[in-house]
Amino acid sequence: MGNALEFYDFTTYAYFAVQIGHTFFSNHSPGVGLLLSLATFGAGFALRPLGAILIGRFSDSIGRRPAMLFSFALMGVAIFGLALTPSYRAIGPLAPILVVMWRMCQGFALGGEVGPTTAFLVESAPANRRGLYGAWQGGSQNIAAMAGGLVGVSLTTLAGPAALESWGWRAAFLLGALILPFGLLLRRNLPETLRHSEARRRVGDSLLRHKRVLFLGLGLVASATISTYIFGFMTTYAITTLHMPAGVSLGATVVNGALGLCGGLLGGWLSDRYGRRVLMLAPRVVFLIAIWPAFTLMVRNHDAVSLLGCTGFMSFFSALSTASVLVSITESLSGEVRGLGMGAVYATAVAVFGGTTQPIIQLLIQTTHDPLSPAWYMIGATVIGLIASIFVRETAPARIAAP
Repeated sequence: MGNALEFYDFTTYAYFAVQIGHTFFSNHSPGVGLLLSLATFGAGFALRPLGAILIGRFSDSIGRRPAMLFSFALMGVAIFGLALTPSYRAIGPLAPILVVMWRMCQGFALGGEVGPTTAFLVESAPANRRGLYGAWQGGSQNIAAMAGGLVGVSLTTLAGPAALESWGWRAAFLLGALILPFGLLLRRNLPETLRHSEARRRVGDSLLRHKRVLFLGLGLVASATISTYIFGFMTTYAITTLHMPAGVSLGATVVNGALGLCGGLLGGWLSDRYGRRVLMLAPRVVFLIAIWPAFTLMVRNHDAVSLLGCTGFMSFFSALSTASVLVSITESLSGEVRGLGMGAVYATAVAVFGGTTQPIIQLLIQTTHDPLSPAWYMIGATVIGLIASIFVRETAPARIAAP
């Protein structure tokens, strides 16, 4: 629940990128304002690797629980700051400067979130249930996407597009911030899973010993994160490229989140039975085959059924592989570098590829006038993930013990 709240605060920005662009970049044309808004979204990724290193190392030396409490509290401060920043019309150039600062603070907090939480899930799970437990890392992110979409649809329906533009997007952020005390209470009562004997081992030697895992993990997470942030971009894509209403566009995030949650948990459960590698490979092949036809159908029809059906189908098959990727990397790392290694791989891949995905796609659409630009970008990323999956070693206890 804490992880879902952190990702809700971070990813909700993508759903309201158009409205945020109008609020903080109103001195530019709509196209340039949207690009600047998406670039500010990307700025949130700049400090993710630093957060992963510092908070991840903290979790490997002091404990998972204090690291998770710190990242959660820091995210709370940043989300309040972003939601309460005055518009460009009110304070001029200081407004976008403050927004970038709060986004970078969010990025630092979220960079330090994934490593400790994934380590905690895997370390607290029975050996034959690590895939299912670890699936809640991606599952909680899908809950965040679903919640953000539901809030957006509700605000659009009840308040209308004009209110969404002026104050609705701020209300969406503040709704998440109101749950912060509950999240802090939950995390305060978690058991500690780090063994102190592991915390005393040498970090440098352990990282070198796991260099193959870290390299392949970077390719796997980069592939997955590009797809994830293209799905996050679908609200903006549907409004600006497909010219669909905001309510329908935000509805796509609800469907994506729901089917992504189902696919992620199912994939984690199946990976405990049949192995991590098969769940990395098989769903990705189906996903790869479906990308181009799905985007072609959406562009051709411009209707809600095509948007919701195609993005939902792709989200489900993409999520089937997520748990296997994250759990496989975490299982392959020893305890003294699990939070640092997992966090650094995830944050670096997301910072380099996730943070740049949405601005690059929007720029490609505007320069090439090809509405299928997201499809080509997603196909290239999926091929990289497939290649990395081939070289990954099996880590599922059931499959290792089978011979």
